[in-house]
Amino acid sequence: MPKVSTNITIDAETKSKAQALLSDFGMDLSTAINIFLKQMIYQGAFPFEITRNIPNKTTVDALAEYHSIINSPENYKKYNNADDMLEDILSET
Repeated sequence: MPKVSTNITIDAETKSKAQALLSDFGMDLSTAINIFLKQMIYQGAFPFEITRNIPNKTTVDALAEYHSIINSPENYKKYNNADDMLEDILSET
């Protein structure tokens, strides 16, 4: 298949860092971009998940509950061994 030239704009620092990393893999920027584009075509989507790292209210509430539990040892039982734990669990049923 014939090759075509494409121009893209990348900030200089990103390009330099990417080229240094890709050099460790033994490839150049053009090869890496071709791999990326072929994976997009193969998967019919980005080859990685793109999300915002902002948790929703449910997640924020769950994390707050988790932290309140782990930061308050009196909220949970401690056992000396697994047998004591199993005995306690089975006695509650």
